[in-house]
Amino acid sequence: MDQVLKEKYDRLRAGISTFGSVIVAFSGGVDSSLVAFVAGQELGEKSLAVTSGSVSLKRSDLLLTQHLAKAWGIQHEVIVTDELNNTSYQENPVDRCYYCKTSLYKMLAELGLQRGYQAILNGTNCDDLGDHRPGLLAASQHDVISPLVDAGFTKADIRNLSAYLGLENAQKPQAACLSSRVPYGTKISVSLLSQVESAESVLSSLGFSQFRVRHHGDVARLEIGKEEFRMALEQAEELQTKIQACGYRFVTLDLAGFRSGSLNEGLITVQHVS
Repeated sequence: MDQVLKEKYDRLRAGISTFGSVIVAFSGGVDSSLVAFVAGQELGEKSLAVTSGSVSLKRSDLLLTQHLAKAWGIQHEVIVTDELNNTSYQENPVDRCYYCKTSLYKMLAELGLQRGYQAILNGTNCDDLGDHRPGLLAASQHDVISPLVDAGFTKADIRNLSAYLGLENAQKPQAACLSSRVPYGTKISVSLLSQVESAESVLSSLGFSQFRVRHHGDVARLEIGKEEFRMALEQAEELQTKIQACGYRFVTLDLAGFRSGSLNEGLITVQHVS
């Protein structure tokens, strides 16, 4: 670990330690995992990692949070948030994430009040601040702390420190909620999310590492890393058969390859036009 990363790590530990007790919003991604791990190391039983078990979270990621919490010896609970009962979320507007995070942070705040936790922490990092992140507003409205931002962590810093600390998900591919696979304006439902998850499970079972299945009605648009295009072509028939079995009529390969947040492309520019 170089000196710059060590200083950031020291700031992260010191920042978390200033709280007597915390709840960490824990999704199983590398960002919130690092916060949950360090909070557990610094505060012990005064730190509680909480995961929303809503259907918008992949079941594999839910299982991962439970596995990691047990492996790290940290306190962990699963709650079920109610964003899918919110018509504003169901309609899938461009600020959909605001309603999801509002539901989560409201429940975490209530849990904190009931049990006397001093603060709520999340895994937002410095690289997130320039992206389309409506959830940041929800965090601000509920006084959620972002210790990784306060300590100056980028995504690369998080992966490097997580690897140094021996966290097994240090190189886990980015994994946004399942609703992020659906174009804005297409209504979100439990059955739609289940269909997307089933299709992505096909890609996982066939050995693909970084991917998304973007839902466009009866079309499944596959985003995979360009380095795995050859593998996709070699398994094209099996991919098509198995993904069609998930309820899609057509299966396409996006030649631009995988990119996180592709459904936000052009969105930020449009929003800033006066």
